[in-house]
Amino acid sequence: MVSAAGTLRANPRELPRTWVAVCLALVAIGVIAFVGGLLRDPATAWRAFHVNFLYFTTLSLGGLMLSCALVIIGAHWAGPLRHVAEGLAAWVPVGFLLLLVQFFGRETIHANWIHGAPPGKEGWLNIARVYTTDIALLGILTALTLVYLRTSFRPALGGAGERAERAKGLFASWTRGWRGEDEEAAASVRRLKVLAPICALVYAFGYTIFAFDQVMSLNPTWFSNIFGWYFTWAGFLNGVAATALVCVLLARSPDWDALITRSRLHDLGKMIFAFSIFWMYLFFAQYIVIWYGNLPEETQFFRSRLGTQFLQETWHWVWTNLDQPYVKLSLTAWLGCWVIPFVVLLGQVPKETKPILGSVALISLLGFWLERNALVWPSLVPGDGLAWFGAIQIGVALGFLGSFALVFLVFSRVFPTLPLPDRS
Repeated sequence: MVSAAGTLRANPRELPRTWVAVCLALVAIGVIAFVGGLLRDPATAWRAFHVNFLYFTTLSLGGLMLSCALVIIGAHWAGPLRHVAEGLAAWVPVGFLLLLVQFFGRETIHANWIHGAPPGKEGWLNIARVYTTDIALLGILTALTLVYLRTSFRPALGGAGERAERAKGLFASWTRGWRGEDEEAAASVRRLKVLAPICALVYAFGYTIFAFDQVMSLNPTWFSNIFGWYFTWAGFLNGVAATALVCVLLARSPDWDALITRSRLHDLGKMIFAFSIFWMYLFFAQYIVIWYGNLPEETQFFRSRLGTQFLQETWHWVWTNLDQPYVKLSLTAWLGCWVIPFVVLLGQVPKETKPILGSVALISLLGFWLERNALVWPSLVPGDGLAWFGAIQIGVALGFLGSFALVFLVFSRVFPTLPLPDRS
C-alpha cells in the first residue's frame, strides 16, 4: 500500500528484551494463578479465565474491525497507523485456541443451565449446540483474520525475508509468487475491499450470536435483542482505544515519531469520543426499554448490577444503594467507558495531546475490562460484589495481558513487522 509518506516496507527487528521479560513474567504470574486456582478454587479460576478470554479476544477483533472500517470507507488519513490496529488482531488465533481450552471449564462457566435450560430454551442452550456454533464462528473469524492480515501486509514484505534473522520460512510463505511491489500493492487493495466487508458482516452478525451464547446465557432467563450489538460495539471501541494507546507509545520511537502526527492523534481522539457516545446510546436504549417495561425477567439484569436505584418509578439518588452488590463496579466501569472519555475529549487540544489521549485510551480500556467483569460475575455469583476481585482473578488477568502484549510484540517486530515508509 502506498501512502503520502511513500512506499511502506517491513523492517524485521529484534524483540525489545526488557518488554519481553516483563511480558513473560506476567504470563508466568497468570499460569501460576490459574493452575493454583484450579487446585484451590476452580470455579473462580474458570470465571476469571472466561472474563479475560472475552475481553482480549473481543479487543483483538475490534482492532481488525477498525482496519476493515478504514478500508471500507477508503480512509487514507491513517497511513501506517492502520497496521497498528491490524497488529492487535494477531491475537485472534490465540483466542480461538483459548476457546477450546475453555470447553473444559464449561461445567462452571455455564452452571446456570448446563444441567437443565429454562423451558423453551432447551434446543438453544445445550453444550453441543453452543460450542459447535461458537467454535465454528470464531474459527471462521480466525481464518478471515489470517487471510486479511496476509493480504494487508504482503505488499510490504518484499525482500523482508532476506533482512530478517528469524521467521524466514514464514516470510517466504507469505511472499510466495511475488509479482513486484506495484502489482502486489494493487492486488492487496482490490482484495481488501472484498475481504473487509465480509469480515465486518461476520463480526457484526456472527459475534452477536457468540455474545448471546457466552455472556447473555450466563443468566439464562434474561434476554435482550440489542445486547449483541452493545457487546460487539464495545469491542470495536476497545480496538480504537488500544490503537490510540499503542500509537502514543510508538510516538517515542525514532521510526514512528514523524508518523504519529497531531492530526492523526486528533482523528483517533474523535473516534474514541464519538464511539463512546454511541456505546452509551446502545446501553441506554437497552436500559430504557427494560425500565419502562418493568418485567422481572428483564429487570433482573440491571438490578443485579446497578441495584434498585435505577429501577425505581421516580428516580432519585440514594447513596446507600452503592452498598448493593456490584453497583460500585458497574458505576466505575461506566465512568471509564463513557464519562471520562466524553468529558476530557470534548475539546480539540486534548485529542492532540499525547499524554492526555493516551491516558484516556488507557482509562477506557480499563473501564471495559471492569465492564466485562460486570457482565459475567453478577450472573454467576449474584450475592458477592467482590467476587470479581482477588489474587486468582488479578493474576489470571495479568497473564492474559502479558500474553496479548507478547503476541503483539512478536507480530509487530519479528513477523511480519509493522511496515514503515521506505527511507532508502
